[in-house]
Amino acid sequence: MNCSRICHSLWMVICILICSGYAMAAPRMTIPVEYYKLANGLKVVLSPDKHAPIVTVAVYYNIGFRIEPRDRTGFAHLFEHMMFQGSKNFPKGEFDKLTEKNGGFNNGSTRFDFTNYYEVMPAHMLEPVIWAESDRMKQLDLNQASLTNQQGVVKNEVKVNVINRPYGGFPWLDMPQYANENWYNAHNFYGDLKDLDAARLEDVESFFRTYYSPNNAVVVIVGDFETAQARQWIDKYFSGIPSAQLPQKPDLTEPAQLREKRFTKIDSLINKPAIAIAYKMPEKNTPEYYAMGLISQLLVEGKDSRLYQRLVQQKGYTSNVNGGINYLGNMYNYNGPMIWMTDLIYDGAVNPDSIISQVDGAIADINKNISQSSIDLAMVKMRSDLYDNLGGYYGIGLADMLACFALFDDNPARVNSLEQEFKQVTPELVRKTINTYLRPENRTILIDQPAKTSTK
Repeated sequence: MNCSRICHSLWMVICILICSGYAMAAPRMTIPVEYYKLANGLKVVLSPDKHAPIVTVAVYYNIGFRIEPRDRTGFAHLFEHMMFQGSKNFPKGEFDKLTEKNGGFNNGSTRFDFTNYYEVMPAHMLEPVIWAESDRMKQLDLNQASLTNQQGVVKNEVKVNVINRPYGGFPWLDMPQYANENWYNAHNFYGDLKDLDAARLEDVESFFRTYYSPNNAVVVIVGDFETAQARQWIDKYFSGIPSAQLPQKPDLTEPAQLREKRFTKIDSLINKPAIAIAYKMPEKNTPEYYAMGLISQLLVEGKDSRLYQRLVQQKGYTSNVNGGINYLGNMYNYNGPMIWMTDLIYDGAVNPDSIISQVDGAIADINKNISQSSIDLAMVKMRSDLYDNLGGYYGIGLADMLACFALFDDNPARVNSLEQEFKQVTPELVRKTINTYLRPENRTILIDQPAKTSTK
């Protein structure tokens, strides 16, 4: 049985019903959310689902690229690697054995505002995984040999993914450094090689004691489990871990952008130029923020989107257009200043101003012609995208949203009110959002130019 085809067909039915005017009759999705905190400040979110005998355990720490030390760029990412180097009861490699030999997997990542670790396991393995995650939160094995090893690993990752790759870092790593002014939002968060070399063991130990504490974290469990039993295990393994004195978070605000900014980056590894255009986003969770989510659907999501139609179908400037809110995640899992961005690779014979003109035209078209039917279409796309996040990849997408809403908003149940927030968007709000945020004065343009065609 091809489950992916069945799921796709289901979504097509849902979309047809919505477009046919039956959206109001559709039952409202409600995800079970139980949220509480331990005495040491650890946030806990439980969301049982009995459809499959698996569980996803996710531990999110409220530390990401933005607030790493000024002279230690890439440190948050480096520390993510350190968390896989072993703990008191799980020497290096044993954590992977625990998951993989029992039919599961684990991973982690570093983002703007969090670092996360997760495991997907058969349901009967829930207790061992909770114990393993508590063990590395409580007593990570930090030593110079592991640090030296992971400094080399991360430096090699930077070389492979950025320095020695065509379009490496473009635009996901580059654009924040050009568009933002505040160092915390604008530094090279993958890490400068000299900063990675300068990291000392005492830096790692201090970072761990400060940011990897229970009062700076959330544990999320999604899947097939009994809530009462999960609570007992979480209390048993996490409640004894002491909290830490958290430092005051730095000011992350960005000054208002009053003029368009343009930059060119020379790349010796590419044959065709690329362009990225970024606009400063409205503040998260405001009405304009939700309007931008729907505007993004109209501009860049799907082959019927305004920019795909203009730049690919009509003009033939490119074969594909990327775009959206938060290139390192989605519009829900960040907690600070953000940009909406679109980017594409184009033929060198095309004047980049012609591309910019088409972007302006697409935005003006939405501004002039936005209607309730246009918003309804954007809602169909948004719902599909949202449900893909919530229902996909073994529960990791749902765990991600629950964790971020707990960390950033102290309210993981927000997951059940997102659709209603989008439904409040009106044509008038869309026009207001475009006129306020999608103006040339509020954007940054970055061109990745092949070295052989660059001009001096």
